[in-house]
Amino acid sequence: QVQLVESGGGSAQAGGSLRVSCAASGDRFCMAWFRQAPGKEREGVAYITDLGTTAYVDSVKGRFTVSRDNAKKTMYLQMNNLKPEDTAMYYCAATGGAVCQANPKIFDDWGQGIQVTVSS
Repeated sequence: QVQLVESGGGSAQAGGSLRVSCAASGDRFCMAWFRQAPGKEREGVAYITDLGTTAYVDSVKGRFTVSRDNAKKTMYLQMNNLKPEDTAMYYCAATGGAVCQANPKIFDDWGQGIQVTVSS
């Protein structure tokens, strides 16, 4: 099992930017960011493979960028033009399986989560 530790996040005003990072203790083919707002289901935000293939949920396309540094075993999520609806707990996830998609069921490893709050 791989340990995942998120950092960054915090608070921003609408239109602002934040970056969250996820440091992994080992290598994983697919890493992803999920988020969960109070009273809502966990939602896949973005994922990235070890070769750099990425995908995003429609609501963040053009605003969020996922990247990873394989040498540092770290994934990043740069969040620009933030909106109040981006407020949520953000979770890092990873899997060594052959499939990479925004389905929480395929991920073996999860971080503790980090809060992102956007005020209007």
